[in-house]
Amino acid sequence: MVLRVSERTHVVGILNVTPDSFSDGGRYTDLDAAVSRGAEMAAGGADVIDVGGESTRPGAEPVAEAEELRRVIPVIEALVREVPVPISIDTAKAGVAQAALDAGAVIVNDVTALRGDRRMAEVVATSKAGVVLMHMLGDPRTMQKDPRYGDVVADVGASLLAWAKGAEASGVEWERIVIDPGIGFGKTLEHNLLLLRNLGSLTVLGYPVLVGPSRKSFIHAALGLPHGERLEATAGAVAWAVAQGAQLVRVHDVTEMVRVVRMTEAIRDAGASFEDEFEPPPGRDKVIVRGLRVFGYHGVHAHEQERGQDFVIDLEAHLDLRPAGRGDDLDETLDYSDLARRASAIVSSERFNLIEALAERLAAEVLEDPRVARTVIRVAKPAALAARNVETVLVEIERER
Repeated sequence: MVLRVSERTHVVGILNVTPDSFSDGGRYTDLDAAVSRGAEMAAGGADVIDVGGESTRPGAEPVAEAEELRRVIPVIEALVREVPVPISIDTAKAGVAQAALDAGAVIVNDVTALRGDRRMAEVVATSKAGVVLMHMLGDPRTMQKDPRYGDVVADVGASLLAWAKGAEASGVEWERIVIDPGIGFGKTLEHNLLLLRNLGSLTVLGYPVLVGPSRKSFIHAALGLPHGERLEATAGAVAWAVAQGAQLVRVHDVTEMVRVVRMTEAIRDAGASFEDEFEPPPGRDKVIVRGLRVFGYHGVHAHEQERGQDFVIDLEAHLDLRPAGRGDDLDETLDYSDLARRASAIVSSERFNLIEALAERLAAEVLEDPRVARTVIRVAKPAALAARNVETVLVEIERER
């Protein structure tokens, strides 16, 4: 399962079918109640419904696999029939994940980031399911007992990156991986606030980021609010996360948070033009062909058109190189050999009076590839003013899609 989270922020609705979850434990243990709640969330705009049968609140005790299966499988089977949105299974057990996927779920949300059950990575890889890798220090029973980090933002980011790369090494495609800093899982109030404050450090790791602040105890720590009075504070955390680049938010109050997300996106994206959609990724990745020397017949003078001369070409193509880097796949990048060949053919076989026009032609050729967002072209005529001791004459243009 691959979610198109680059198009808009996705809202993941929480459906706990447990008797002891911290916020809504016991409300949806009945099958009809659970399915009704799932349908309500889908109608309210949820992009995914995340079904969980084992509480991961601080201090929670493990649940036997058979009991977890009894809780979640009938709900997933019913939701797959009743709602039009993808279903996720919130579990750390490979057996539960496999049964849920067989029942129609398409995403595994694992609070242990595939580390809690050695068979989980194989289940996810074989099924082609999406996976959420969450950061947790310790386990639910111990995670809030004096959690410590050297640098919480750097430490959490390094762990998530390592676990994501480990998932890829186990056969999970990178485009199926989402990372989650694990707000409230082995973190103090200060840790949680710092992670939210510095979400940009996670969004540049190359994987979609999910943030789950909904009704959590850090809100109580910050504001002293009980479970039933955390809606507005959750909205504030959700808005902040979206503004900072989170691609998914996991929430209890779907209808309200969908409105928060859409309004935040409207403000964040105000004034964005069509061209902005093609802005290169952070770091401005590019493929460069530099110093391409080609003999051609361009110029305003008759002798230039008749005798020709050398031209030196530089080509820059700005595009997202992360897919190529992760997959080590030529098809995911620009073939610079082919680009050089096409540019050489244009310079040698076509004729222009002005090198400005030649540059425009080369720019159009580079932008033929829909992955290229911007190109910079330099066309030099080294011999143009050689008699005047000028090393070279060149034009440089920058064009965007």
